[in-house]
Amino acid sequence: MVARIKSGKSIRGLLNYNENKVTAGSAQLIMASLFGTELENLKFSDKFNRFQHLTELNDRVKTNSVHIMLNFDENEKPDALTMQQIAAAYMDKIGFGDQPYLVYNHNDAAHAHIHIVTTNIEADGNRISLYNIGKTLSETARKELEIEFGLVKADSKAINQVNRIKPVTPEKVVYGKTPTKRAITNVVSAVVSQYKFTSLPEFNAVLKQFNVVADRGKEGTLMFEKKGLIYSILDEKGNKIGIPFKASSLNDKPTLKNLEARFAQNEEKRKPFKENLKGRIEKVFGNYMRITKDTFINELQKQNIQAVFRQNEQGITYGVTFIDNYNKTVFNGSDLGKAYTAKGLNEKFGTIDQPVKQKQDSYSRTAQPNPTYLPNTPKTDYLKSDELTDQYLQPSAFDKLLNNLMGKGGNERCAARYPQKEEEETGTG
Repeated sequence: MVARIKSGKSIRGLLNYNENKVTAGSAQLIMASLFGTELENLKFSDKFNRFQHLTELNDRVKTNSVHIMLNFDENEKPDALTMQQIAAAYMDKIGFGDQPYLVYNHNDAAHAHIHIVTTNIEADGNRISLYNIGKTLSETARKELEIEFGLVKADSKAINQVNRIKPVTPEKVVYGKTPTKRAITNVVSAVVSQYKFTSLPEFNAVLKQFNVVADRGKEGTLMFEKKGLIYSILDEKGNKIGIPFKASSLNDKPTLKNLEARFAQNEEKRKPFKENLKGRIEKVFGNYMRITKDTFINELQKQNIQAVFRQNEQGITYGVTFIDNYNKTVFNGSDLGKAYTAKGLNEKFGTIDQPVKQKQDSYSRTAQPNPTYLPNTPKTDYLKSDELTDQYLQPSAFDKLLNNLMGKGGNERCAARYPQKEEEETGTG
């Protein structure tokens, strides 16, 4: 299991994100802890007001929403009851067991995963410290739950790519029926929150993997001058189809102004992954005496890296962008170094592929084992284990005042945490 924790400043935005998924049929509310009523009776206003009441107790705290994602291996198919039990145990272990929280089961990816919405403001107005929970409480909780529930361990290579973004499929878009805007919103929100890009072209390089594009319009137009931005769906040939949507109309407001605020932050965040990416590219060249451009691209794809070569109208290649989907980073070739620019790479490409093994085989009949006076270099695994780098929260110890405030009994809390299985299976999603 892989756990990711993020803090934010908008509990409404966090609720909207999950509730929109429910409306679209790609998520289901499976648990509501400390809300004092059954799931089917909870309206959006009930959920929002419950959290808002707490956040208003301490208006000095701006970062007051907490978003937790628990991801399971693709081969694991836990039922709703198991997910509830895991969510409740996890929240207890990280110190949020006495906070109100909602658990959503999302089905928009290849792997099972749940999203948990809560706040770090307690019933007495005190703030739960959000520092370093990922490396302390969350990591400990994750490992204990993997053993307790027999889950695939995140430290092993058996865990598959988590937080995979589901592409928009244009061929399934039926205008008036398919929630095109919501599909675009889901992709854009996931890319903005997960990937480290430093420019609009880099952002688009990632979006296009999922059949979405952000467009400023042509230079000289009013939209371009005013830094407007619209999002569209792409067909299989990369052509924009359907009605575009203004950035300001989407959840989280992914406008150009807001994206530009992230560029400088992402510049720093992606630095630790630069040498890792260069090493994995060199690993491909190291396996070939000669290599074609197509083989180079295919070999990188095996490492979950997309090499996107850019061409002008005359068909001349003028740039390349590398999308590391494993570490969620984007680099232009020039950012990695001269050897990784489009020109530098083209100088290395050949017209045929000649793996290193092929050269060795050509001498195998006559050549003796080649002695070397250099020490054997240990094989480098450039693909790091799926450790998490975006968990920054840490709760402090706190009391049971919420229980007194809510006036709840043990039976009510148990019923809220573990609704009957029949209700789970038939509840709205």
